[in-house]
Amino acid sequence: MVLPRNRHEKEGNGMYHKILIANRGEIAVRIIRACREMDIRTVAVCSEADREALHAQLADECICIGGPRPADSYLNIESVLSAALASGAQAIHPGYGFLSENTKFARMCRQCGIDFIGPSPEIMEQMGDKAAARRAMKKAGVPVIPGTDEAVSDVNEAKKLASAVGYPLIVKASAGGGGKGMRVAEREKDFEKLFEMAQQETIQAFGDDRMYLEKYLPHARHIEIQILADRYGNSVHLGERDCSIQRRHQKLIEETPAVFLPDDMLVRMGDAAVRAARSVGYDSAGTVEFLAEDDGQFYFMEMNTRIQVEHPVTEMVTGIDLVKEMIRISAGERLAFEQKDIVRRGHAIECRICAEDPKRGFLPGTGTVRELYLPGGNGVRVDTMLYQGYAVPPFYDSMLAKVIVCGGDRQEAIHKMRGALGELVIEGIATNLDFQYELVSSREFASGDVRAVNQRIELDMEER
Repeated sequence: MVLPRNRHEKEGNGMYHKILIANRGEIAVRIIRACREMDIRTVAVCSEADREALHAQLADECICIGGPRPADSYLNIESVLSAALASGAQAIHPGYGFLSENTKFARMCRQCGIDFIGPSPEIMEQMGDKAAARRAMKKAGVPVIPGTDEAVSDVNEAKKLASAVGYPLIVKASAGGGGKGMRVAEREKDFEKLFEMAQQETIQAFGDDRMYLEKYLPHARHIEIQILADRYGNSVHLGERDCSIQRRHQKLIEETPAVFLPDDMLVRMGDAAVRAARSVGYDSAGTVEFLAEDDGQFYFMEMNTRIQVEHPVTEMVTGIDLVKEMIRISAGERLAFEQKDIVRRGHAIECRICAEDPKRGFLPGTGTVRELYLPGGNGVRVDTMLYQGYAVPPFYDSMLAKVIVCGGDRQEAIHKMRGALGELVIEGIATNLDFQYELVSSREFASGDVRAVNQRIELDMEER
């Protein structure tokens, strides 16, 4: 028996008629557009710095919820919930970042009779804690990276555990993500300093001092599997995304399919991701992240219980709108397809365009967009919140746009991306546009040599 979990199922009201988007930037615009196509009214929330932002203008309603700092607005749970209640929104879509994986927020939504469009806070709590997630995956028979099963806060205890794990190893925040609270320790003599640095960053970013250790696999590919699951036990995966090209643990370029890994390995990873979702009763869109080695072995790394920045590449090759599916699942609908119905066509690549200056060590920048031209054409998509005259505020994440292309094969997709980046014009603010163009135009990227691409990134950073 499946019990209803929200007031709308109890009343039999069906699909939502109004959703509040608890986010900003390109993801807020993305969600508003999906809702519009579903004939659902939208409520935007904005900070004082975002009154003229695109998401604030596109939504049917907009409520200013506080000052420019995220803590005073987008991270202010009481203000977000007050806006939802005042507007009559039945559900909240959190996007990614901010409150998207905040279990307190999800629980307070439940207490207020508002649906949180995502998994339950209990599942978020279990999978958001990396140590707890490792235990759950081991129980489900999903391979995990050798490391500590319990989180640790004391540096002396951590040093003893590090000896058992072996060097090189990586120190990670037990809570949170996004590359924060991570340090690689190559040698024992460096461990204490790096552990304390990672822990301090973790405390500042997530208010949590718990860390865990795992074996560092420097040459493994970063592969994630997109899943969808409803509350009736139906789960599917929509294939993999290769997110191996990164700068200091921050993703730069993502693509699907991962053409440089064995097909049987990708099949096993997809099966493992679905098994992972089912083992914890997952119900929403989510991503299971793995590290894949050249010898065919792969290991569970973490699970993201939200929509991912790079979700458009999956949409481009499957034709499935992940944001719409999240909304349908939250409203109590069953998945309308099975695993055998998922067909991927072509090859998709995404480049993140950020307000940062590669010539100055990737320092984030602000300014007013004086001139803007977005590329187009068959198989080209740009997700952005930019418009000509928009003043980019200094308070938030530096990402300005995502350029996504889809071609018949990888070579065609690369040519499309080069053309799209060559057409894109953003004047008035420093960006990494030229840097991304150089990467996708390089011999290393064309050959799929991830190690060489990442080495090029590091060398380029040192030279700049």
